[in-house]
Amino acid sequence: MTVTDRYAALLERLGSFDSMLVAYSGGVDSTLLAVAAHAALGDRCRAVLATGDTYPASEIAQARRLAHDLGLNLIEVETYELADPRFAANTPERCYWCKLELFGLLGRVADVHGLSVVADGSNSDDLDDHRPGARAAAELGIVSPLQDVGMTKADVRAAARALDLPNWDKPSMACLASRFPYGEAITDAGIARVSAAEEALRKLGLKQFRVRSHGDVARIEVATDEMEHAWLMREAIAEVGRRAGFAYVTQDLDGYRTGSMNEVLSA
Repeated sequence: MTVTDRYAALLERLGSFDSMLVAYSGGVDSTLLAVAAHAALGDRCRAVLATGDTYPASEIAQARRLAHDLGLNLIEVETYELADPRFAANTPERCYWCKLELFGLLGRVADVHGLSVVADGSNSDDLDDHRPGARAAAELGIVSPLQDVGMTKADVRAAARALDLPNWDKPSMACLASRFPYGEAITDAGIARVSAAEEALRKLGLKQFRVRSHGDVARIEVATDEMEHAWLMREAIAEVGRRAGFAYVTQDLDGYRTGSMNEVLSA
């Protein structure tokens, strides 16, 4: 099945719903879903952006601008995940508690606006990782149309590029809580330190990377094709880490990969 066929299948799947609230973050997955849902459902679709401290302010601002440029019918809701001690404790079930609260909130927003279903941008590749948030989504009846039609991340990017979506090649982003090893409590100060370091690295020109926080150590994962460039900038990168509040700064030799904190679970 071609990407064109999969996108057509996505439109057909979305058209089968009476109305929809799309959980939108500004990433390529949720953007493609929101654009397709608006195309399929028109005024019977809204997108919702959750703003909270576990996502960088710059990412929220970009998502807001993109929604405006694309003409999405956007709602914003404020969240504060760290208020839930089950989330802040950072067990392997952290994402379950986050999504249970978030999707519960989005369900109430959908009810207020008379929308029949809440949809998220999970794609088929997401089925291969440890994602307890998906269990919360299933419990609350959240639908995942991209998964329903078998769209992988590569399919999503290809479809977004064909539609001239400006973020079709946007690097993958994840909640800042994913930067901490399980068992290390997540705090406002820790989130702020990681956020400051990543924002500074972005300004240095790195694209796909993560700053993983291990106490006083920043373990920086950089995409394979950027690792040599990062090594040449090692003095500037070390300074970024120290200014953010880390005592030591390291570069992970395995490079960037999604869900690296889950590797201890499989081990």
